[in-house]
Amino acid sequence: MFQLIKMAYRNLNRNRRRSILSALAVSLGLALLLIMAATINGEIQGAMNTGIALQTGHLQVRAASYVEEKSSLKWQDLIANPDQVAAQIKSIPHVTLATPRLFATGIINTSSEAVGVQLLGIDPASAANAPIVQGVIAGSFITPDDQDGIAIGQTLAQRLGVKVGDPIDLSANTADGDINEQNFIVRAIFSTDTPSYDQSTVLMPLAKAQAFTATQNHASTIFIMLDDRDQADAVAAALTSPDYQVLTWQKMNDLAFQTEQLANSFMVLFYLIVLGITATVIVNTLIMAVYERTREIGILAAIGMKGRRIMSLFLAEAGMLAVAGIAAGLILGVALCAIFGKYGFYIGNVGVNYQSQFLLGNRIYPLLTLTDAVNLTLVALVITLIASLYPALLAAQLEPVEALHGN
Repeated sequence: MFQLIKMAYRNLNRNRRRSILSALAVSLGLALLLIMAATINGEIQGAMNTGIALQTGHLQVRAASYVEEKSSLKWQDLIANPDQVAAQIKSIPHVTLATPRLFATGIINTSSEAVGVQLLGIDPASAANAPIVQGVIAGSFITPDDQDGIAIGQTLAQRLGVKVGDPIDLSANTADGDINEQNFIVRAIFSTDTPSYDQSTVLMPLAKAQAFTATQNHASTIFIMLDDRDQADAVAAALTSPDYQVLTWQKMNDLAFQTEQLANSFMVLFYLIVLGITATVIVNTLIMAVYERTREIGILAAIGMKGRRIMSLFLAEAGMLAVAGIAAGLILGVALCAIFGKYGFYIGNVGVNYQSQFLLGNRIYPLLTLTDAVNLTLVALVITLIASLYPALLAAQLEPVEALHGN
């Protein structure tokens, strides 16, 4: 076995440039696959984490008749006495915070256009607002007793051409079906690095939102965060009631899971194409070696080397090329994933609407998992070795007499 490896190494060194280029093709192919897998995983996980932090939480409790798509403000579709309900939920194990929120559809009227927005009534003092409070880039965040202050996203502020202290004319539907209109003052401009959220979200204190929409002491949902999101099903079971519907983060982020499955399906085809190209380079290298060493193969066969051993020799050469390329590809791929994972790469606003339930940030931070790295490495190795069977069989089946004549 050692002698076979030694011969394979010597044969590869005969044309070192070609061998290096062949291994380089494998390494670049694997590195590309690692980056693509990490990018898809980072995109999905980032969207899911952003959605949980800004929009869904780990759990939400809503009235049994509430339909999110309709954003109903009818009292029978809302949670009455939401502060009391939230306080009861906080006492359940694994619940770190529970805060009421009110959703309403609003329109900001300007001299040139009317902009549809999502009006969100929140408890400004709740820790659930940390991602937004930390992203305030101008002004001061709204307070619970503010009667005419709002906070808007940076993207929306740029579209409207407003700054902190400017008035905004905002109208919204009310519980009785009317439309209420009022001038508000921009207290804060925030950036969550999520354009689809920042361009369509207006925040105001819950008490003011209730008064503005005539919902009084009602809320659309209780936003809940847990110390361990894997406990969502257990906590949801404890909250089961005929009066409420309890939604877990998995259910509310179902679109992200579907996107991940669809992306993985397409990526399998992409992986096979890239690996097929790199395997073709290895096959071409070995076929060239077979034709260049036809006489040598004939001599080996003439002195008694069996076809099976000749085949093993070429498979050993393919294996060495594959291992060298995969090792270099792993180093390059992991290094690039680490760099991009730290700094990310900017994609800007890709046009995903807030209502799509898929909050994609303006940067993607690739996330390479051990499972992806191992699976892609093994697949690259196996496909390369399988592809090298053809030139190895070609060499093993050469007739000694014909080979010695160079035919």
